[in-house]
Parts: sequence; C-alpha cells; structure tokens
Amino acid sequence: MTGNLSLLPAIVVDCVGSAMMLVLSILSMRYGFLLSRRQPENFLWSYLFYITVAIAAFSTSRAVGHLVKEFLLISGNRLLWERISPYSGGLNTLFMVSLAAVMVFYHKGVQAYDLLQAETERLKIANQQLAETSAQLHDLNRNLEKNVEDRTRELSRSEEKYRHLFSASQDVVLFCDAGGAIVDINEAGLRTLGYAETAILGHRFTKFMVRPEEFVRCRRQLAEDGRVKDFDVELRRGDDSPLPLLLSATAVHNEDGSVIGCEMIGKDLSRLKQMMSQLAASENMASIGQMAAGVAHELKTPLGVILGYTQLLKEDFPADSEHHQSLAAIERQTKASRKIVSDLLKFSRQSRSAREPVDINGLLDDVVITHGHDVDSPNLTVKTDYGHGLPMVSGDAAKLRQVFVNLLKNACQAVRGRADAWVRLSSLYDAEAQAVLIDVEDNGPGIPASDRERVFEPFFTTKLVGEGTGLGLSVSYGIVKEHGGVIELANNSSPDPPPGGSRFRVCLPVDGQKRLKHGESDHQCEEVGMPA
Repeated sequence: MTGNLSLLPAIVVDCVGSAMMLVLSILSMRYGFLLSRRQPENFLWSYLFYITVAIAAFSTSRAVGHLVKEFLLISGNRLLWERISPYSGGLNTLFMVSLAAVMVFYHKGVQAYDLLQAETERLKIANQQLAETSAQLHDLNRNLEKNVEDRTRELSRSEEKYRHLFSASQDVVLFCDAGGAIVDINEAGLRTLGYAETAILGHRFTKFMVRPEEFVRCRRQLAEDGRVKDFDVELRRGDDSPLPLLLSATAVHNEDGSVIGCEMIGKDLSRLKQMMSQLAASENMASIGQMAAGVAHELKTPLGVILGYTQLLKEDFPADSEHHQSLAAIERQTKASRKIVSDLLKFSRQSRSAREPVDINGLLDDVVITHGHDVDSPNLTVKTDYGHGLPMVSGDAAKLRQVFVNLLKNACQAVRGRADAWVRLSSLYDAEAQAVLIDVEDNGPGIPASDRERVFEPFFTTKLVGEGTGLGLSVSYGIVKEHGGVIELANNSSPDPPPGGSRFRVCLPVDGQKRLKHGESDHQCEEVGMPA
C-alpha cells in the first residue's frame, strides 16, 4: 500500500491486461496464419501474418515483463527485478521497434500489393484476350487449313481437267514464252507436226513456219487485242511436208499486266483442204462428164457413118491392094475413136445401173480368169486372197466387173518387164462399216507423188501413146461412186519385196442404200487425190 491507497487493483489490472494482450496477440497471429495458409498467393494475408507475429512477440515480451515484475515485487525480490528490468525493457524496445518498422512499411506493402493486383488483373485480362485470340487463331487456322484443302482440291480438279483437255485434245495445243519459244506441247501436236518433243521444246515457233514473216502480224494483233482467232499459217512437218493450220492464240499476262507468253490451239486443215480440193475435182469431173456426154453424142453418129462407108469401100478393092490397106487403117482408127466415144459415154454415167446381188469373190475370179494374163509379161503371177463368207453386194455386176478389169489391166501393165512380176487381188468384210473391201496391188514402180493426186482425172495417163485414153480410172471412180462406195490409192503395204508398187482399194457397201465416206472403214488406207 502507498499512503491510504492500495496498489492491488492496479496490479490485478496490469496482470489481467498483460494476460489478455498475450492471449489476443496469439489468437490474432493464429488467425493471420490460417488466412495466409488458405490463400497463400494473397500478399495482404501474408503481410498481415507478419504483423501479427510482430505484435505477438511484442505483446509476449510486454506481458511477460509485467507479470514477472509483479511476481517479483510481490514476492519481495525487488533487487532481482532491478537487475533484469533493463534487459526486459531493452527486449520490449526491440520488439516495439520491430513492430513499428513493420507498421511503417504496411502502406508501402499495400501499395505494392495494389500494384501487383492491378498488374495481375492486367495480365489476367491480357491472358484472356490472348486465350480468345488463340482460340480465334485456332479457328482461323482450322478454317484456313480447310480452305486451303478445298482450294487445293479445286485447283487439283481444275488442273486435272486442264491436263485431260490438254492431253486428250486432238488439236495442236502449245504454249510459248514471251520470246516465242515453245515451252510445252501436247501429244496430238507432236503427232501432227511429226517431231520428237526434244526437237520442238525450246525452239521458236517461227522455226517451223514455211513463211515466218507472216507471224509478225499475228504477234502484233496478239499484243494489241490479247488474242488472235482463225489465223491461217502453214507449218513444216518433220518429213518436210507442209501442214496448213488454223491458229487461235491468247496472250498470257502476269500480275502487272505484262505479256509473259501465249497459248495456241491449231486445227489441222489438211483434211479440209483435201476435201475442198476433192470437191473441186468432183465438180470439175461433173462438168467434164457433161461436156464429154455432149461431145460423145455428137461424134457417135459421124463415126458410125465413116466406119460403115469405110467397110463398104474395102469390099471394092483386093485385100493386097494399097487402097484396101489404107481403108483398113481408117477402119482401125475409126474403131479406136468409137471406143473413146464409148468410154466418154461411160464416164458421163448417162445410163442407170441395174441393182442385183453380186458375189464379189466370184466376180473377181471371173476377172482373173479372163484378164489375168499379159502377153508382154510372161513371168506375171496373179495372186488371190479372198475373205470367206463375204456378204453379197447390191450393184450392177457388169459395171463392177469393168472396174476390176480396169484395175487389173493397169496393174499388169505396171509390172511389165519385171522378172518377178506379181499382182494380188484380195477381199475382206469390214463389219463396222458394213462394207466389202477389195484390194488390187502390184509390185511395179508405183505412181510418182506428183501424179498421185491426178490419177482419177479424166484423160490423165502415164502410159505410152496408144496404150490408154486416161479414162479407165475416171470411169471406175464414177461407177464406184454410183454404187455408194469409195475408191482409194495408197502405197503398197505388201511384205513381199521389192517395196513400192501401187495399191487401189475399193470399198463397196453391203447395203445398197448406204453411201460410204472416206475414213468410215477401220481398214481405211491413206487417201490420195480422191474426190469426196
């Protein structure tokens, strides 16, 4: 006691307060520990836990110091307390300074936490945006892959169609670069031009033109209009023969519009020009036939009168007299002239043909028996190779017989003087064309290329004077055409030596109402100089 006042209440309050401070600080430290364990990533909870630790340390030091002081004072150990009190006070000061230091940096920690939270939020938002962008990129990539696959398939189909058109086209298709050099050509082009691929690729297109200067106009039009249509050019094949070509070209541009080349499509006009030539020849022959018919009718009567009076005058002179021999010469020439008139009438085809079933093999046998010999060719061998079971041909047997007689006689005359002379007659049936094909070929010298287009012209002949009038093949052509057939000339395909010779093929339809065209038969031989 001090004076009249007791210190017991103060001591009790001091002890109870110290104990409560110790308990509360420990509880706060535990609570801070639990929060930091529950959310270890939360900076505030971890920082708060450190503060509670500092408070608990300071509270423990303070409370223990007060309790020890009161216990020592009550027990009468004031001297002991006086000894340890400096240490207790120093410890309290140390923990108080630590607590103050922690509390001083609290607001800095909060600011740092706010900055970290803001940065975390930004990173979170950026991460979300990145995830959304990644998802969009993934979708875009997936769609892009699909679009690329679809486009690739489309391009593949387009290229396949183009390659098929390029490869399967029967016209000449080629590509040239800006300098006019050929960079690609299809198989039909190689076949038509008759060159190997290595002989064409890399060479200028004008190299194969007969008249290269004509291409200047084509290139000018290509540069101005971007395309050329129906440009008629003439190329030179690999065998040096001319190739008429109807050319269409389109310029190929790059992204900036500059011409980097052109693509060309050419149609072979050989067949068309040949048909036009044949049509002109056919019209010419029709005109000649009409003229021949008129001339023949005009000459037939006076020749008959001359022949009749000549024969009557011969009877008035002895056979060994000069007058008789002169009249005999007149008679021979008159008969020759009358034969020419008769051939002209046959050529004009004024009489209609009788239609009846004709056995071609039997007809050929009869022709060989009666005309298969030549007194000027004792070594001549006539060969036959007939197809079995040929159907009948509807036609005029007498006129058809004349066709094969003419062909056989021409063949026999062509092989005169050869030691191994032969002539072959063969026949076969073409089921697809429904036609009988008859070949008459020989191993003679053949027909010169310059004459092959004229063999069916009237009055054209390569025989010596007096051996022919040049009407035999013309008459044969007219008869075959009248029967709806085709007669053709080709090189001899026989394997027997020597090479060369001539081969005439006659195609006669089995159906009398059908008319054959060139190229209709699978066994079609090369056409030369044939009017359609």
